[in-house]
Amino acid sequence: MPAASIAKSDVKAMIANIAAPSVANQTLAAASAIFSWAIKEEVGDVRANPCSRVDRNELRSRERVLSDSEIPLFWAAFDGAGFAGTALKLILLLGQRPGEVAHMRCEHIIDGWWEMPGKPVPELGWPGTKNSQTHRVWLPKPAQNLLGELGSDGTGFVLAGPRGRPVNGLDLVMRTICADIGVREKATPHDLRRTHGTRITALGFGRDAMNRIQNHKDGGIGSVYDRHRYAAENQKIMEAVAADITALAEAKPSDGNIVRA
Repeated sequence: MPAASIAKSDVKAMIANIAAPSVANQTLAAASAIFSWAIKEEVGDVRANPCSRVDRNELRSRERVLSDSEIPLFWAAFDGAGFAGTALKLILLLGQRPGEVAHMRCEHIIDGWWEMPGKPVPELGWPGTKNSQTHRVWLPKPAQNLLGELGSDGTGFVLAGPRGRPVNGLDLVMRTICADIGVREKATPHDLRRTHGTRITALGFGRDAMNRIQNHKDGGIGSVYDRHRYAAENQKIMEAVAADITALAEAKPSDGNIVRA
């Protein structure tokens, strides 16, 4: 459609067709910025911003974490989801952002640590971390076992498809799994990261440790010296959380209460 012919009703129809409320809001904001720029620069016949006074979706703060009883259900479902299932297991075990796990590179795994450059590395297809801070994560034994099963040759994306591209479609896989196992509240890949963070604090390691391990901007690891100072502590935390999660994941219904170390 010619830009000048787009009406408010067209914008509202477009927003209504976007399933994710946050994506719809972001799309509306981007479109509004484009129209505002066009008006300011007197581009074409654009004289009004059709995005003005279009209501944004109201967003709720996400608090979803997997319960103890849900973890074995999801873990078993991940087994049948191929590379996507492995990626989802790694998100749960490592607590890192889904996009970072999907783009994990073999070249960045050094002596049991996953070392993520903060800035993008275009030649490797690495997108960088969300806050542009270099980040270093210990790979606990269950995660190392998963990576060992992939049989990587030491280069490229760890979770690569037939054409060498990183695994994708994790949101769709999670939606399908939620429907298959019949959970009442939908869970997303990011909720797996939140579950890992919650386990860190539940095991008594504290919020500072959670922020540091999950590379949150506030309280995250900001320098080379800090990364090495906390290496032993972070390794201990990652192993403890992974052991806690796998104990739940591999528990049978008849196991009863699980006693954590």
